[in-house]
Amino acid sequence: MTLRAATPADLDAIMAIEHRSFPTDAWSSETMAAELASAHGVYLVDEHDGEVIGYGGVRALQGSADADIQTIALLAERRGEGRGRALLRALLAAARARGAREIFLDVRADNPTAAGLYLAEGFEEIGRRPHYYQPDDVEAIVMRRDLRRHPLFAEEPEEANA
Repeated sequence: MTLRAATPADLDAIMAIEHRSFPTDAWSSETMAAELASAHGVYLVDEHDGEVIGYGGVRALQGSADADIQTIALLAERRGEGRGRALLRALLAAARARGAREIFLDVRADNPTAAGLYLAEGFEEIGRRPHYYQPDDVEAIVMRRDLRRHPLFAEEPEEANA
């Protein structure tokens, strides 16, 4: 598995995955290009044999106490291989390296696989946003993870009541 920083040259491959993964509410190329160029985020791609097969991004302002997972997507045929988990963990590490103490995300209520991954990785549900994903009228589950209470790597000690 090869995770690397996304570059503007990856935009077309990212957008192809974006449209396949989110057919009714995909981001525009302009929005994604702005995200890739922003100094406020970290975007990674997952490459296999020179082909971009997944991507993910986190908005984490340097020195800010909180961060937001913006997106994670993989080609459907590459799901279930641990690649989404690896992307998520790399994004968590990037947020923590930028000083984030907690991280948030929204997940579609009709995507129990993704929600299950986030729960398994230490996120907790903190709320719901009815009718959030349009035009599908799907509720968003708002999740949060305290980066201080859950070590990212096995060698990190947990901080008690941090």
